[in-house]
Amino acid sequence: MKIAAAQTYVSADISANGSAIRQVLCELAAKGVRVVNFCEGALSGYSKSQILHPDAWHSFDWQTQEAELRSVSALCQELNIFAVVGGAHPLTMAARPHNSLYVCSPDGGLLTRYDKRFLSHSEINDWYTPGTKAITFEVDSYRFGCAICIESQFPEVFAEYERLGVDAVLFSSYGIPEHFQIALRAHAGLNCIWISGATPAQKAAKGPAGIIGPDGSWVSRSPDVPDNSYALAVIDRNDPSFDIPLQKARPWRARAREGQIYRDKMVSDARSSSRSEY
Repeated sequence: MKIAAAQTYVSADISANGSAIRQVLCELAAKGVRVVNFCEGALSGYSKSQILHPDAWHSFDWQTQEAELRSVSALCQELNIFAVVGGAHPLTMAARPHNSLYVCSPDGGLLTRYDKRFLSHSEINDWYTPGTKAITFEVDSYRFGCAICIESQFPEVFAEYERLGVDAVLFSSYGIPEHFQIALRAHAGLNCIWISGATPAQKAAKGPAGIIGPDGSWVSRSPDVPDNSYALAVIDRNDPSFDIPLQKARPWRARAREGQIYRDKMVSDARSSSRSEY
């Protein structure tokens, strides 16, 4: 299956953001891509960068965001493609919104939504309400999970997705600096999963969009230029180049974590030792 990590320019203009998302989706659908993830805040804009002040949520144009999201969903239906789109999700006027990823499906609606669970100090105090659970969804028998920005610094997020049986995590951030890249490569290699990292075009110079293989190496990267772009990769459980991480390391590590193999070994060794005494 072909997947893509998008790198679109994000502004305070929600309609312009929606237009950029749709343009990239059209280009990628023509290349046979099935799943595309866009960056954190790709549609709504991101706090501190486009929203600028927490009080701005009271005047945020939720109706335009909803209209643009419906337009993206309709295009996904037309193109037979899945889009994971970053945007704020409204709660009540008294509560700050979630920092979310909307999963738009070819059915023409929203398949699910992931709300960022681990927030930064400024986000949890001024900007957003944290989410509460991991989400997964399936496309053509491949399972995906989602993570956002600073969650790259929490290994338990990716370990949980490994236990949930995902093939890939779609990671969306407003920038992928070097220490994020190091962490993402480690999570991919330790958990033997693909990780697709999306970023805004204006942050590409510090780390472009890219896709990491289950061995922890980059398999594809977007140009580090401030223009709409993307990184493409094929995920394949039977790819011989990933035989060790997918067919050997991942199942072995799952058994090792469960621990029964070590308990069985201790019993076997004890019996062998007992027999050798006679």
